[in-house]
Amino acid sequence: MAKKKKQNNPNSIAQNKKARFDYFIEETFEAGLALEGWEVKSLRQGKVQINESYILLKNNEAWLFGALITPLITASTHSNHDPLRLRKLLMHRKEIDRLMGLVDQKGFTVVPLGLHWSKGKVKISIGLAKGKKMHDKRATQKERDWNRDKQRILKYHA
Repeated sequence: MAKKKKQNNPNSIAQNKKARFDYFIEETFEAGLALEGWEVKSLRQGKVQINESYILLKNNEAWLFGALITPLITASTHSNHDPLRLRKLLMHRKEIDRLMGLVDQKGFTVVPLGLHWSKGKVKISIGLAKGKKMHDKRATQKERDWNRDKQRILKYHA
């Protein structure tokens, strides 16, 4: 029997842990997500992957590209379900303009960080990010290991 994954936050749907490892997150935003009915049902079952996805900014709109929402077996057969379709992000115009300016001028990128429920609606956390170099990733790993060892030492000697 397969074990069910334990989630820290019951409102959390999916997390993109790779984004925090590959990028320095400068600022986070929350956006709504335009979804179809079958997609919401799949999200409730946890059938979503956002690890390889990213945010496209074009024509003053923001789009989620590459997020995989797997249709349920019980989904309707008379409509076409595209698991990798572009999904529109619902954000204020000022936020989108600001993101577009920073991405164009300062070399930032916009990455999805996680999906969660908020008042019955699906929200996506997106981060304004700068890429990490290989030595930055090693430093992050060292720091994480040291913090883990430090907690272990404090636990046994306290």
